[in-house]
Amino acid sequence: MCLNIVLIEPEIPNNTGNIGRLALASGSHLHLVKPFGFEINDTRLKRAGLDYWQHLSITYYENIDEFFSINKNKNMAFLSSHGTKNHWDIPFKDNMFLIFGKESVGLPKQLIEKYKDTLFKIPLYSEHIRSLNLANAVSITVYEGLKHI
Repeated sequence: MCLNIVLIEPEIPNNTGNIGRLALASGSHLHLVKPFGFEINDTRLKRAGLDYWQHLSITYYENIDEFFSINKNKNMAFLSSHGTKNHWDIPFKDNMFLIFGKESVGLPKQLIEKYKDTLFKIPLYSEHIRSLNLANAVSITVYEGLKHI
């Protein structure tokens, strides 16, 4: 049982460190797509990931094009506040790729448009909030997926 967590251009090292820790705890593989908003040896990343980072199953990509070239034809779901379907409606499968955008703006517009049929959101029940913290959104989605596969 495995899920693939994909972070496109993550900006905040603490979020990435926490997501790395989550990936290890959930048996997921982490994919990090550059450019990053931090250095991979950032102490905040390591602090959030604690001493688990060395045990993590992780792949790095130079850019979005490289990621999609290597992983074409994979089963993917894209998470965005612009989604029209809820995250619990994702047809989760073993080895599925869960794609998340960067903290400040989410997924690039071209991905939202291209993959609108596989675009999902985590419902928010207050008009006073635009989005969830990235690490929280990944956690919610990964554990929902583990329930289904």
